[in-house]
Amino acid sequence: MAVWKAKADLNTTHDKPEANPSGFPYLISKLLSSRGVDSEKIESVLNPKLSSLKDPSTIFEMDKATERLVCAYKNNEKICIYADFDLDGTSGLAILKDGFEKLGFKSVSFYQPKRLAEGYGFHAHAVEELNTLGITLIVTVDVGITSFAAFQKARELGIDAILTDHHLPITENDGVNNIEKLPDAYCLVNPNQKRCSSGLGYLCGAGVGFYLIRSLKRAFLNDLSLPKNEWDLKSLLDLFCIGTLTDMVPLVDDNRVLVKHGMIALQNTVRPGLRVLLEKLDLADRPLTSQDIAIRFAPKLNALSRMESDLLPIHIYIEKSMSRARELVDQMMKNNLTRQSLQSSAEDKALSLIADWTNTDFVFVMSDQFHRGIIGLIATKLANDLNRPAFVGSLNAEGMVVGSSRLPNGFDGNLVVALKSAEKFLTRFGGHAAAAGFEFAASNEKNVISSLETFFSENKKNPKPLEIEFDAVANLSEVNSNMMKWHDHLGPYGMSFAIPVFRFNALKLSKLKELKGGHLKLSFQSGSDQSEKIDALYFSPTENRKKDIIEGSEYDILGELQINYFNRNQTIQLLLKDFKPL
Repeated sequence: MAVWKAKADLNTTHDKPEANPSGFPYLISKLLSSRGVDSEKIESVLNPKLSSLKDPSTIFEMDKATERLVCAYKNNEKICIYADFDLDGTSGLAILKDGFEKLGFKSVSFYQPKRLAEGYGFHAHAVEELNTLGITLIVTVDVGITSFAAFQKARELGIDAILTDHHLPITENDGVNNIEKLPDAYCLVNPNQKRCSSGLGYLCGAGVGFYLIRSLKRAFLNDLSLPKNEWDLKSLLDLFCIGTLTDMVPLVDDNRVLVKHGMIALQNTVRPGLRVLLEKLDLADRPLTSQDIAIRFAPKLNALSRMESDLLPIHIYIEKSMSRARELVDQMMKNNLTRQSLQSSAEDKALSLIADWTNTDFVFVMSDQFHRGIIGLIATKLANDLNRPAFVGSLNAEGMVVGSSRLPNGFDGNLVVALKSAEKFLTRFGGHAAAAGFEFAASNEKNVISSLETFFSENKKNPKPLEIEFDAVANLSEVNSNMMKWHDHLGPYGMSFAIPVFRFNALKLSKLKELKGGHLKLSFQSGSDQSEKIDALYFSPTENRKKDIIEGSEYDILGELQINYFNRNQTIQLLLKDFKPL
């Protein structure tokens, strides 16, 4: 049973709304107070300004990367953008490609490794291939910080390779200090390396790419020998928004400013592929929320690289024909149905395989029946359902296991450090503290598990129950269209500025309906007052939880409020997070 925790003591009351001198609806005032947003901070939260962005040149070696690109422009060199295959890398690829072309670069190509055939990383064989095409400058996006061999190959072939990334570098202990092990790149533009004091470590890969374009555009404005244009960098914010929201980086400082403006840019995007996808998902011609992007929009795109079809997300991003965009989006939607089917069967298989797993510190599962494209999704589900780190591997015909690992929401830990404990048995590993990838020979399965067991045993955290924080206690009478306008205006919501969770006490369950996929639609009302009611969706409840849901019973509930758009009608609904029978 999860523990419910109020973010502030003032929210433990259940008073009726009072007059509020701030001008906000009373529930919004309680929400702001719970998050420590006072009168001095409110303007930056409600109306963050682009003028407050940090100088891109504060990122270590950004100026060196910019100077090299200016030189490439003047010499009309062949440039290749090498980007990771996920939506962060793809968004960064589209940002750089669009930015370079708008600035007048003539010879720009791109390369993305195939998720299944090549796997994550900047690969030496790709550098050799690009060399045969006459490429003299490579710019990586969202990848490279652990790709030592590829940068060495570039050096050998006389190719300058600019590394832009945000992943954590590998560290080694010299007996006294932890020393970062960095690739031999032409320059390393990564705000998460120790040498960088920019404070921009929260940027995703696409974000670092955007800051490179910011720096480059400034260089073009300051160099009288370079052409000037009226191109507006804000036209890239739709891409920045997708990359940032899907990579789950903190929505703080510059990220918050840019995503706030990026949501508007995406809503009004003129990119045919993105416009058609918005229309297909009934997201067009209305304000977008971060949930719309993260839950409905992005997974359809992401499934393309997961399934490794001929169609990739970048093709949707850069398509210029509206009619062709419609064909591509239709193909993408069919691909997503395949992904959903594979994911469902893999999750069932994973649950059956771990039935006898006894270690309470973490969970590890692997199978040749797991499609490599969806192992990250399985790891996420296991981590959050079991409230412990999860490691999921896909075994291939060559006897290699390619895996993904995830931390549960709110879990304090570092998966890169955990995997380093098994380094001598792994062929490669890397990623983020909360999401990392790995690879090893199947013959080393027991060694890898044993290493992780030792690591988690030695770094055991005091076990604690799953906690769900809520922002405010609310009454159904407080939930109305005016309050929801303020609620959505406070967005975007994401990491470090989570979607608000509200507690409603003593609500009666008046109606229950099971939906396709085992989800539930519930109707709650305030006691016997049928005028105060709200519909709620409860996704993927366990069988044990379903047994506690009985029509006519009363519950305290936690949930996220959102607007439901259906047939051009707007209603307020609740996404149920948890409930307690009374």
